[in-house]
Formats: sequence, structure tokens, C-alpha cells
Amino acid sequence: MTRVRFAPTPTGNLFLSGARVALANHLFARHTNGQMLLRLDDLDPERARPAHADQIMQDLRWFGIDWQTSFRQSERQDLYRATIAQLQRDKFLYPCFESEEELKAKQEFRRKRNQSLIYDRAMLKLTDKQRQDAEAGGKRPHWRFKLSGRTLAWNDLVLGPREATLSTVSDPILVRADGSPTPILASVADDVEYGTTHIIRGEDNAGNTAVQIELFETLRGGRTPIHFGHLPALSDSGKTAPGGRRTGNLALRALRNDGIEPRAIAASMTGLAPVDSVPLPLDELAREFDLTDVATSRFDVTQMLAINRRVLGTMDFASVADRLPSGATETFWLAVRGSLDLLKEARGWWDVVAGTIIPPVVEGARELLLTAGSLLPPEPWDNAVWTRWIATLENATHRTGEALLLPLRLALTGEDSGPDLAHLLPLIGRPRAASRLAIAAT
Repeated sequence: MTRVRFAPTPTGNLFLSGARVALANHLFARHTNGQMLLRLDDLDPERARPAHADQIMQDLRWFGIDWQTSFRQSERQDLYRATIAQLQRDKFLYPCFESEEELKAKQEFRRKRNQSLIYDRAMLKLTDKQRQDAEAGGKRPHWRFKLSGRTLAWNDLVLGPREATLSTVSDPILVRADGSPTPILASVADDVEYGTTHIIRGEDNAGNTAVQIELFETLRGGRTPIHFGHLPALSDSGKTAPGGRRTGNLALRALRNDGIEPRAIAASMTGLAPVDSVPLPLDELAREFDLTDVATSRFDVTQMLAINRRVLGTMDFASVADRLPSGATETFWLAVRGSLDLLKEARGWWDVVAGTIIPPVVEGARELLLTAGSLLPPEPWDNAVWTRWIATLENATHRTGEALLLPLRLALTGEDSGPDLAHLLPLIGRPRAASRLAIAAT
């Protein structure tokens, strides 16, 4: 069975780059009838916070992403200790007593002489007595993983054939001096226990792949390692998102608060954005999913807003009622839903139909607007009031088309575009309409 995992570090908001990795894993698992694990990499108590972890899970669920199981690395110290003991017992780890300051000084010395900065394995020459003396003096070692030095080749699911020579890589530190695991060891130990088959993550993590493959093989008795796929950084159109934010600094929750629907975000991230139709729900999107679609897609804010407009235009009142202004009715929602890029824009249109707005003075339209006010039909108004009123105005003013409609729209709504006035006018009502026509005519 295919098993993937999404492993955020809960140090703050879930940004679009992380949400894209989560989406890719979710769709890959669904596409292959596999499973997805949510792993919270919270081993750093100085930065990771339970509240951030909870928020990330909330944001993922809102996005439509689910998982079969989840855990926090901070709760798995027994597994990491057992893994460390296994590697020490089998002589894959060796102790190093250099302090961080000593290692920096050594690197600086080699840098000035244009020598290789790869760790020189000096501690492998340590005698038992030297080790005993160091420990007796209060020193505690960190532990490095002894790499084989061989050349590894693998096929990245996104980047294609890859190769790395381990002799050109420093032996990584897997255990700190306090005995705690570094992220590389904890991550591989978790993947081995969970049975991860595919690791899909950002390209910024690709540099660790060769080391991880060797560690996987070491812990799994030389068996074939799992498959890796690295997604390039999320590219965008260079345009700003709602609120003037750049894509790279955009939290998923910010889009949610702006009124962007999950389907619009997902379609924009995967390259599976239909031109003239509503994007598919995630379950159906998974059937068409290909990892390269995510890897090559370009995130376009303008396109996302256009897709979101189409999504909002199909949503029923029940699905948005709790996010609309207090008092908003189903009739109101049906009138405005096809004209919204963001759900939060409904607030402005609710002010138009149920609140107080000050329309602009419409230059050159005084006589038209005064006439329009005098010819407003008496209430009660039904859905045909707009048609009757416009027909009367056309006969009285000899204006048609935009010459008639634009001044009326500006006066009644304060905007030069928006929902169909035939649907808005009955909601605005005669008293508001008369007052606004008079103000715009002054």
C-alpha cells in the first residue's frame, strides 16, 4: 500500500508552500488508494507550540485534507532512543567530542587554506583512553553517522534521475550531546516504523536525500529505499494576493479569512484549473492527479480569484450562511453570489441593500436621476419592479443602455459594476432608492 506523510514544523502559520506539499501528498494517496500520515515535527521546544500544531490541523481540515493517523515527534522519544541504540550497537555511529566552537574554528582554518570543508573524521582516530579521558573531564559526545562514501543513484519522482557521492558529504550528526535525536534521525526512524513508501516534499529538502537513503537502507537491512519526489518552490505570476500580500508570504488561513474557497486554491496549485467551469472537489480532483501537474503549475492570483468567483457562484445559502453578515437572507445571497471574487465582499453588498451608503454625485446626470426618483413605483415591490421602472424611464428620458444604467447603478449602489440591479432593487427598497437618487443628483 502507498503510504505518504506530511510533516510540518508547528512554529507558526501554514503557508501556501506547505499547504501545496500537503495537497500533493493527499491527492497522491487518494490517487493510489493509499494512506497519508500527519506528522508534527515538534522536537524543538523553543520554537514549536501546541497551539500552532492545532491551528495547522484546523487549516488542513478546512482545506479538505485528511489523514489516517497522526502523531507528534515529541511523544516518540522511546522509538528514537531505540534507533540510536541500534545504530550504536552496529557501529554506524561514532562519538565526537568537538564542541561547536571547535568545529567552527576548524572549518575557518580549512576555508582560509582553500581546503575541503567536509568533516575530517578526526574522532574516528580517538583511542579508548582518549574517549575515557574526555568523558571523565565532563565532555559528552555528539554522534555522527558514518557514511559509506559510495555513489548513490535514484530517480526522483519530479526531478528525474539524481546522483550523489557520499564521500563529498560530511558525516551527519544524528545525536546531539544531550542524547536527543536530530531531525534527520527522527524523520527516518518515523518513516521506517510507519512504512512510508513515498516522500513528497519541497525541493529545499532535496540536499539531504542521499544521506537519508543510506540511513533508510541501514535501518531496513539494505532493502530498497522509499521513493522521493521534490516539488520546486511555488512560483507565482508576480502579482499580489488579496490584501497586497505576496504569494510566498501568504498563510492558508489568510486566504480563508478573505473568503477564498478551498477548491479555488487547490485548482490554482495543481494546474487542474478549468477555464470556464467550476473546479472539482478534492476527491474527484484526485482521479485526474499527476504529481508533475503540481510541480509545473504556476500559481496565478488573478486566476485563483476568477476560479473562486465561479465556485462562489454555485454555492447554496446553507453552505455560507454562517459566514454572511448578520441578517443576510437567502434572497440576498442568490442576488450577489455570482459577482463576488471573495466571500468577504458580501459585507459591502449587504450594506448596499440593508444599510446606509453615501452614493457619489453623478456628474451630468442630475435631470435623469431626479426623473428616476419621481418615477419610482410605489411599494410593495416584486421581482418585476426593475423591468417596469426601466421601461418607464426609457420612455421618459429617451436614454437606453449604459447611458441610462450606469448613472442608476452609481446612485443606487455607489459602484460602477456588480450584481444584477433587477435582483438588488427589491432588496434596497423604495425609501433607500429614493434617498440615494436624490443625493446623487445634488
